[in-house]
Amino acid sequence: MDFHSRKKADITISVTPVEAAEAPELGVLMVGRTGRISSFVEKPRTPAEVERFRIPGEVLKSLGMESSPKTHLASMGVYLFSAPVLENLLSQTEFEDFGREVIPRAIRTHKVFAYIFDGYWRDIGTIRSFYEANLDLTQPLPNFNFYDERRPVFTHARFLPGSKILSSEVNHSILCEGSIINRSKISHSIIGIRSRIGEGSVIDRTVVMGADYFESREEVEVNRGRGLPPIGIGRDCFIRGAIIDKNSRIGDGVRLVNEKRAADLETENYVIRDGIIVVPKNAVISDGTIL
Repeated sequence: MDFHSRKKADITISVTPVEAAEAPELGVLMVGRTGRISSFVEKPRTPAEVERFRIPGEVLKSLGMESSPKTHLASMGVYLFSAPVLENLLSQTEFEDFGREVIPRAIRTHKVFAYIFDGYWRDIGTIRSFYEANLDLTQPLPNFNFYDERRPVFTHARFLPGSKILSSEVNHSILCEGSIINRSKISHSIIGIRSRIGEGSVIDRTVVMGADYFESREEVEVNRGRGLPPIGIGRDCFIRGAIIDKNSRIGDGVRLVNEKRAADLETENYVIRDGIIVVPKNAVISDGTIL
């Protein structure tokens, strides 16, 4: 906000330096020595277009950035508008998207500046980037620190019991509240709230989102009678390289490892994107399924 005020800007966009290889998945922009944005493109598709948005070294230096492999500036999707400018842009158009419509138009008619942020930021608009950003948190010293008292991260208070671990091996993983881990092996994974991991299961490099509610014993029995496994991951499962969304029901003896190393695949109960298995919310994976 101080930067926006000093520049007497109409719009300020938070931007972060990225390498050229990342540019096709992001909105990139061109700036001058003062930081004013002269052009913007959402996800440049051709090598020529990517090259056109390479920031010259002398401009990067004038903006206080040292030379590095990061030669492009990408929008972080964080915009600061002067209120009358935003009202004017929206009331006089039928635009529906900031990146594709509002920002490119505003650059031609208003003072739009780039605020350069060189701290931690990740775009998680793809399955691969979401997966990798989450698993990075399981490292001993992740790129982002949730445990910094000077920069606390607040979340919704759920008032859940602590996780219960029964004779299990857990390595380089994060366990969230209300989970029950029963004689299992978990490594380099995130286990979300209210997760249940059955006896003898192995979870490796997987993001388990957990559940929105606890399933009672009575509900478990009723659902078994309907042919549905309980919410969570059953007994003797082996899951590697996956994202398991909330309220999924993974039966006993399920093996999800992408044995054929498919890059992309779509079925009724799961998909593969960028080689990562994704079990969607509320999906059911029957006993003995092998992938």
